[in-house]
Amino acid sequence: MTTMSDPAAHLRLQLLEWIAAKPRPYAEVLDAWRTSCPRLSIWEDACIDGLIDSSNDGNDVVTLSAKGRAFLAANVPVTAAAPSAETV
Repeated sequence: MTTMSDPAAHLRLQLLEWIAAKPRPYAEVLDAWRTSCPRLSIWEDACIDGLIDSSNDGNDVVTLSAKGRAFLAANVPVTAAAPSAETV
């Protein structure tokens, strides 16, 4: 599990959650996440760490890799389930 005291760790999880919600076009991801700030290289670091997959089939779709899905699952807190109708 990653420590969340580092602001970049929060942004990394935010990126992974955003991509996990639905496959994104490569251009959209770069527009939203690419930065020229060397201290906040969230997109670049996620790519280097193998958390991101990008198709090379001409569609240029970005998804999470298996490693990215595992990282997200291990680092996103589990929220309490809403009460069911039977318990209300």
